[in-house]
Amino acid sequence: MIRFAAIGLDHRHIYHMVAELSAAGAECAGYCPSTSDPRVLAGFRERFPHLEPVDRRRLLEDPTIAVVCSAAIPRDRAGIAIEAMRRGKDVMVDKPGVTTSAQLAAVEACVAETGRIFSVCFSERFVVRAAEVAARIVADGGIGTVVQTIGIGPHRLNRAIRPAWFFDPAAYGGILVDIASHQIDQFLFFTGSTDAVIVASAVANHAVRDIPAFADFGEILLRSDRASGYIRVDWYTPDGLPAWGDGRLTILGTDGTIELRKYVDIAGRPGADHVFVADRKGTRHIDASAEPLTYFRHFLDDVRDRSESAMPQSHVFRVTRLSLEAEARAARIGQPAA
Repeated sequence: MIRFAAIGLDHRHIYHMVAELSAAGAECAGYCPSTSDPRVLAGFRERFPHLEPVDRRRLLEDPTIAVVCSAAIPRDRAGIAIEAMRRGKDVMVDKPGVTTSAQLAAVEACVAETGRIFSVCFSERFVVRAAEVAARIVADGGIGTVVQTIGIGPHRLNRAIRPAWFFDPAAYGGILVDIASHQIDQFLFFTGSTDAVIVASAVANHAVRDIPAFADFGEILLRSDRASGYIRVDWYTPDGLPAWGDGRLTILGTDGTIELRKYVDIAGRPGADHVFVADRKGTRHIDASAEPLTYFRHFLDDVRDRSESAMPQSHVFRVTRLSLEAEARAARIGQPAA
């Protein structure tokens, strides 16, 4: 059995990483309790009362632990990953995996040197059952050739409970590095693209004016040799929505369209994971709430077999590089052009 450890309990995404790795058949050997947010640690202990806190150094030095998963402060994830890989462990980190180009270069060099896996858990695809259904429809040719995606990632700000690093661009990388990495991942995956160019990108701070460096809105226009995509991300989810965000993905094919309503169908069907399809046969709704998640099982297969069934390593690096480029080139809405 593959044993793993959790190091970096700073974001709640650590919950589904530990839960899904365990459900896929791995054994959690313990967690480092160090955190910047005691609420995350408290929630972790509530969900996993059987797990023991262990000193970070002991976890890294334990030769029986094959995998380290981390949802540390984003600026710290690359360092944790590199240290773990140099100790012979594969790594699964929350997005964003890195926050700077220098970190990306260091991670790429470490992967090349050690042969370890550096995987980013893009939860808006890998922990969304609707995305599993959409992937199968696309792979089966159900909507023809995919020529465009429109991905939107609205989030609830929950300002009162956010730690200080959440508002520091140096700590989280910026809104396009952080949130939009999800939509870049989905664009490349669903269009079958191995690369893309950032045509345009922009960020803005419309509602958190007392923290000028923070961005609460972002958008990207990107294009590959076979498709185009538009991305919009924001921190404007209203309190009245019964989910943290009305995340959606529209996949346009030459023979039909798929729309994912990932977390809520507002004023409609209850629950999450709604798939709407329009094709040559007509229109239909698919309830994907019982669809199995495959990423975590495939990741463990890759750890055992040294394969790339969960996600190619090159894809991880390409998504990361594009999100960093989009952030670096982004126009600032509300400021005069340079």
